[in-house]
Amino acid sequence: MSVKQNKKIKVLVAMSGGVDSSVAAALLVAQGYDVTGAFMVNYEDEITRIRGGDYADSKCWTGDYQDALRVAAKLGIPLLRLNFVKEYKKTVLDYMYDEYRKGRTPNPDVLCNKFVKFGSWLDKAKEMGFDKLATGHYARLRFVSARQARLLVSKDANKDQTYFLHQLDQEQLKHVLFPIGDYLKSEVRSLARKFNLSNADKEESMGICFVGEVPMKEFLLKKIKSKPGKIILSPSAREGVRGSGSGGAIGEHDGLPFYTIGQRIGLEIRNLKLEIRRKDKESQPLYVIDKNLKTNELVVGFGNDQLLYKKEIAAADVNWISGQPPKFPLNCEARLRHRQPLQKCIVYSPLGRGRGGLAVKFFKSQRAVTPGQFVVFYKNGECLGGGVIV
Repeated sequence: MSVKQNKKIKVLVAMSGGVDSSVAAALLVAQGYDVTGAFMVNYEDEITRIRGGDYADSKCWTGDYQDALRVAAKLGIPLLRLNFVKEYKKTVLDYMYDEYRKGRTPNPDVLCNKFVKFGSWLDKAKEMGFDKLATGHYARLRFVSARQARLLVSKDANKDQTYFLHQLDQEQLKHVLFPIGDYLKSEVRSLARKFNLSNADKEESMGICFVGEVPMKEFLLKKIKSKPGKIILSPSAREGVRGSGSGGAIGEHDGLPFYTIGQRIGLEIRNLKLEIRRKDKESQPLYVIDKNLKTNELVVGFGNDQLLYKKEIAAADVNWISGQPPKFPLNCEARLRHRQPLQKCIVYSPLGRGRGGLAVKFFKSQRAVTPGQFVVFYKNGECLGGGVIV
């Protein structure tokens, strides 16, 4: 569209205070859109609430909010501050705690995108009269018709965020803009300097805001009760070690929710009864191989343990972005975690497990397949959708 046409389109840009969303806003302003920024508050510690419902200083988001204010002022656009704390707790935090209690390892970013960023945020944008919601995600949209959008990987393959967006549907995508999807991260930095934005060289935020500077385990202990249990060796590990106690428990874990498949463990084992040494080598690290929820046992082994590798997995709650399932069997590629190189696979029709279950067979064995995470499908640069690993 021309700049003149864009002026008729009202866009609410989610501005986190980071360089990506700031450049997204700057690009839309340059392209002539009617732009308003919005800083979304999704999480607050109980101690940050003050009388009247306003906020005290919060280490989690105050600095980012100040950065967003400076960018908005530079661009000459208003910046709203909107509160979605209740929505985030209900659809993301409560889900995350529940999944951990069940022994799975959830991905809160996927749920945040589906229910908060492109759920509650988008609903609020529509309610306020905006035509579009824009974000700083590295992803691209291509419309094959007014009602049909394809979600494509970004130009910067290393930054591509379609993995986290795979649960979105057509109704959501038709109201969304991803302004930086056609740029490399280095180009986004250059554009920030060109626009003379104060956060052009700001470091990327790592981790999850609500966790802060503490280990995830320490954070979870606030909501999930510790239930210690035995740590045992996998069958193949028992065959390959020497030392007393190799036939039974080798230590005690703090609770299955605090461990994930493939996680390296070692010194934190309590009451260690065995110095794990391979018969043919020096001491080697141990990894979580499995979690037995019935017996509350954590199964560990060496990094090359065959139980740590799978060629076939099952997925549930599958979302197809097009709105329609493809023809099965589907030859495509998939990834089991963000930034994992795409893996060739075949997806088979529903398994009768309920909730749209599918079987996925990989050409190569996949290490540390983690229940609760997501398998996301791709073909020819398009994100097709995905589901939760069960």
